[in-house]
Amino acid sequence: MSIAEVLPEPWIPKNESHREWAVLSVQAPQLAASMRRYLVQLTTFLAPRSVDVADSTLRQLARWLVAETDVAAVSDITRTHIEDYKVWLAAQPGMRGGTMAKNTQRQRLRMIRIFLERLIEWDWPDAHRRNPILHGDIPPRPEPLPKFLSDEDSAKLLAAAKAHRLPRYRLVVEMLSRTGMRATELCELADDAVSVRDGSHWLRIPVGKLRNDRMIPLHAELVPLLDEWTTRNRVHIRAQQRLMADEHRPLDRRTVHRIVATTAKKAGIGHAHPHQLRHTLATQAINRGMRLETIAEMLGHRSMDMTLIYARIANRVVADEYASVMEQVDALYKTVGTSKELPTETETPAMTRLRTEYSRMLGNGVCTRPAELDCRIESACERCAYFRTGPEFVPVLLRQRDHARDHGQSDRAVLFGSLVKRATEESA
Repeated sequence: MSIAEVLPEPWIPKNESHREWAVLSVQAPQLAASMRRYLVQLTTFLAPRSVDVADSTLRQLARWLVAETDVAAVSDITRTHIEDYKVWLAAQPGMRGGTMAKNTQRQRLRMIRIFLERLIEWDWPDAHRRNPILHGDIPPRPEPLPKFLSDEDSAKLLAAAKAHRLPRYRLVVEMLSRTGMRATELCELADDAVSVRDGSHWLRIPVGKLRNDRMIPLHAELVPLLDEWTTRNRVHIRAQQRLMADEHRPLDRRTVHRIVATTAKKAGIGHAHPHQLRHTLATQAINRGMRLETIAEMLGHRSMDMTLIYARIANRVVADEYASVMEQVDALYKTVGTSKELPTETETPAMTRLRTEYSRMLGNGVCTRPAELDCRIESACERCAYFRTGPEFVPVLLRQRDHARDHGQSDRAVLFGSLVKRATEESA
């Protein structure tokens, strides 16, 4: 029985996979059989693209085991084999020259470790008693800051897209820039993805990387753009059951990447890719005060940890406080430079203000941000849907409300006033 007959839809192995598994099945039949059987199981709970990655990773491991060792079954893989494979993997060429990226090594070793761990959990006959790949074998996850376009470059990109002679170029760039969708999500938008609720237009983004559908509001400029697109391509959209369909071949990720890259080059901003537009929207949103919870919902993040990275790249508080403190230090240097001798205790009005900087009382400490500086995530916890308070916090809440009133912060005063009322009512 061929692997095509064994594996259920919707995952269909590529021809390259068919040919290689056929060869490996002759060279190491028991090893290949276990790996192929594992791939069948993956199709029951993973997306097809994830199964493709696992397929590629296991084929690479099987090729190396056949060429470099006498391993005939999964249970024959020893710790020594794993150590040798790690060295070999690290020396493999990367996609952009040099050796394989650490993140790629991490993904492949992690996938193999999960493969071996699942065989143990599933109690398969050729499973190990103990996983030969240890947690410490996996390179640490790199945490580079997302690359995003500046506001100026983003505007240039949109202008170049609007000026393009092909409507799909403008639609692709505007949809990615104004919704934060992934390229794959854009390609898989259903023909009925746009809906109207209470007079507002919404876009249903299909199951994506994390397999979670979501609804997001459509930007005002996208509504007429999509109306024009669907009117012009109604026949193709119905035939392909995809919103992003026209007389050309169905839109795919490669086409989306080419459209963004070509438009960026035309705009004179260098290279750009679809995910960069997603990062750009998130950065623009957090820089303009959007709450992290809202950004997470918009982008379809399952964990807030994924969203918090944008707080690192968009945190104006650090820059603002640095500028404020440097102003005080520069003033002191100027004072000292004009004085004949250094005073033992000198406190300028600027230093006094710095010493008595605004302290916002929290449940477990204080925020020492100067009063004149804006906070991009101020009262984020208190506005979160998961935030709960009670009678025991009323004294703190009252002080926070009064403090906000004293400093003319009406929005925060109303917020803490409502929390006081809620906590008081709950104690009644």
